[in-house]
Amino acid sequence: MPRHTDRAAGMNMAMMRLRREDPRVVGSFRLHRRLGAGGMGVVYLGSDKRGQRVALKVIRPDLAEDQEFRSRFAREVSAARRIRGGCTARLVAADLDADRPWFATQYVPGPSLHDKVAGEGPLSAADIAAVGSALSEGLVAVHEAGVVHRDLKPSNILLSPKGPRIIDFGIAWATGASTLTHVGTAVGSPGFLAPEQVRGAAVTPATDVFSLGATLAYAGTSDSPFGHGSSEVMLYRVVHEEPQLQGVPDALAPLIRACLAKDPEERPTTLQLSLRLKEIAARESQGLADVRPPVPRTSPDRPSGRLAEQHSEPRTQRRPQSAQGTPLPRTGGGSRSGGPSPRTGGGQRPGPGSGAGSGSGSRSAPPRSTTRSGSQSVPRSGRPAPRTNGTGRRPANPRLLRQRLIVFVVVTLLVALGIAAAQGCQGPSRGLGGDRDVRQGVQQGQFYEP
Repeated sequence: MPRHTDRAAGMNMAMMRLRREDPRVVGSFRLHRRLGAGGMGVVYLGSDKRGQRVALKVIRPDLAEDQEFRSRFAREVSAARRIRGGCTARLVAADLDADRPWFATQYVPGPSLHDKVAGEGPLSAADIAAVGSALSEGLVAVHEAGVVHRDLKPSNILLSPKGPRIIDFGIAWATGASTLTHVGTAVGSPGFLAPEQVRGAAVTPATDVFSLGATLAYAGTSDSPFGHGSSEVMLYRVVHEEPQLQGVPDALAPLIRACLAKDPEERPTTLQLSLRLKEIAARESQGLADVRPPVPRTSPDRPSGRLAEQHSEPRTQRRPQSAQGTPLPRTGGGSRSGGPSPRTGGGQRPGPGSGAGSGSGSRSAPPRSTTRSGSQSVPRSGRPAPRTNGTGRRPANPRLLRQRLIVFVVVTLLVALGIAAAQGCQGPSRGLGGDRDVRQGVQQGQFYEP
């Protein structure tokens, strides 16, 4: 049946041109070229006045007088109207009462699955599972509309940019209908028909599941699971022989084999098939991602400055080292957030502001100078250097600085006042009577201030 693909039209432009007997206008659509021909009629590429492209199917003149073919064509149009969802080409217009009945569906760009595999080889397990999941999900919508496709095969699946689409419902039938024509022969494509279709039994959604299993096997092997041969040979194999699945990816072989079970009751439902194929597609895609080489981290990904040093340090605290590189004794009781530091030797107590009480009469010593070795500060006296803040600068003790500043100012003022007082006292004493008067005043207590 029709394979209206952009690639086929571009490669076979000369062969797909309109013939002399082909119409140029059908309904409100102008025809441009042939897309394909099948048992019921010819499919053309057309467009409406707005430029919307359509695939327009017209019944052959010799079949337009056959009421059975008219009825089959009407069923195809009815099926297309009932199906909802993006799994099929949307019906645009139809005329079932014309001398040559026709209907137009949305044009689906992209190659058929048959052409894709024939031109590029078998698909990967992940791609097969992804396509199969979308198709089985689409069949759920088809079956919910009470329709069985009955001719699902690689050439009736178009791989559009928005996902696979099922086309050609020319022999679609209501669920439970017989598959035999008026002469007692089965309709469909040998190698993709279900056994019940060959026997003439009623069709069910499981019929399309069998065809989908054969289609997925073709996608993985570039061949039908029942080989090649005449129609009679192929139909016999479908009914009596097991499918050949050599070459099918191991992840998909058990599920495809279940779809090709002879008994329809043993096949999975379309919903079960969709869910299972989604799981396989996700797992296979993850497996492909795992074998890719890791992407190297670039320098902007790493922190800079002191943050980079902290980022690279392990969680365990490193023991500080002296300037000579020898490990220093551990300090006990210190917290990671800059808590009190106990005595490390020498009998000295912590200074004010460190969080510990100072002894009476003891004065805090200024912090000793340190030398930097690598990215870690090491004290010259052998003590661990205080931690630095996030900016890389050494944190100061505001309380200690204020105390030192106050002591310095008070001492300076007292010295200045003492000098001024001494000079002031000596000046008047010399003016009143010299050194003798001063000595007398001191002896008599005139210049003494408690």
